[in-house]
Amino acid sequence: MRAAFPDFRLGNVLATSFTGTLSERHGDAVERIPVPHRLVDWLAVNGLAVDSCTAAQLDRARELREAIHAAATAAATQDALPVSAVQVINDCSAQGRAAAILTPDGERRWRLGSASCVEDALGVIAADAISIIAGERDGKLALCASPTCRAAFFDTSQSRTRKWCDMNTCGNRQKKARFNANQRKKPGSVE
Repeated sequence: MRAAFPDFRLGNVLATSFTGTLSERHGDAVERIPVPHRLVDWLAVNGLAVDSCTAAQLDRARELREAIHAAATAAATQDALPVSAVQVINDCSAQGRAAAILTPDGERRWRLGSASCVEDALGVIAADAISIIAGERDGKLALCASPTCRAAFFDTSQSRTRKWCDMNTCGNRQKKARFNANQRKKPGSVE
């Protein structure tokens, strides 16, 4: 039986969901892919199934994750993209040999070069990051308003004013903190 790990925080955008495998970056960081088999699990959940992952491949995946986070953060704040982050993203994209395929149901899926090729899966994630950072998709990069999170996310809301990377985690936590602070300020409240 596998050890219990924190749940994955899944979103609709592959690259920013991948950066969410490390959350609470400015608080008590939560690593969601601490061991190679958790990367295998995350990739499978996201349609990029691989047979196995080595420690070196996990290290490369984390390097890509941090490069995407750095570049997405810079893009969200309209700063210059970090050269080293761009290099990692480009290298991973170029190393992947995945192909987009169309299913009979009309959906896009990815066919990796081999069943155990983590590099192909990372290439797909890097290509997705390039797409959103380059502004090729309808939406905008933003940073979570939670001071302990500050995750980069891709806002596709109609108004493009979303504040939280995930309403069910960061948004609710901030709303609860605000509510509790207001309750303590009320006359007759017990502390």
